[in-house]
Amino acid sequence: MSGAYTHGHHESVLRSHRWRTAENSAGYLLPHLKQGMRVLDVGSGPGTITIDLAGLVAPGLVTGIDASPAIVEQAASAARERGIGNVDFVVDDAYALDAVDDTYDVVHAHQVLQHLDRPVDALREFRRVVRPDGIVAARDVDYEGVIWYPLVPGLDEWRDVYLRVHRAVSGDPAAGRRLKAWARAAGFADVTSSVSTWLFESPEDRAWWGGAWAERAVSSDFARHAVDLGFADRAALERMASGWNEWAASEDGWLLMPHAEILARGTADDSPA
Repeated sequence: MSGAYTHGHHESVLRSHRWRTAENSAGYLLPHLKQGMRVLDVGSGPGTITIDLAGLVAPGLVTGIDASPAIVEQAASAARERGIGNVDFVVDDAYALDAVDDTYDVVHAHQVLQHLDRPVDALREFRRVVRPDGIVAARDVDYEGVIWYPLVPGLDEWRDVYLRVHRAVSGDPAAGRRLKAWARAAGFADVTSSVSTWLFESPEDRAWWGGAWAERAVSSDFARHAVDLGFADRAALERMASGWNEWAASEDGWLLMPHAEILARGTADDSPA
């Protein structure tokens, strides 16, 4: 994909990406998968979801694409280590996919459209490469809808800065609520919407998620962008990190991330070419 990525590829970011599985991140799609399908996973990152999809559609072929050659190699290495032979990973661009029309049964994009300046154009490209009876599946968080307890001031500051950084760098952090509209604008005739959540509340989950974001707040590309754009200084980033650690340490800690999902099919008669 083209364009900047708000989070970057710091280890704290990749750690959270490697936690993702088809079960916890693509459950809405799983009932529609069949053996022998050909699947494209856009924005595949370190490949954990992609590899799971390959297992579900085997002997069908799955291709994962990402903009970062280093991340593509990490994903390919993970597939080799697990002995998964019906998956490959390549560098490609979501706006100009290296595939002929009607190639795939399923095009899947998890947490991708929120980072694109032209999500409708990307969805049109997904529609181009999916077969007429195929499915384009997308899932994105809505950061404006994230809720937590206890009410930690550092997390209020984090969300305010994060929303500003994300919008300034690329895309829309509240993409979830717009997925249906974007798919309709891209010319899909049938768009089915659903919603699911990630909930972090056990001591283990709080330590993992809070710790990851405490590190991201000061060390990832988000932190660099926040400072470069003038939205925060180092002291503010440290307050955000402390807020995440405070939340994680609370026995009452609870955080919910809402996700919207779409299954888009068909072509509207009046859709753009």
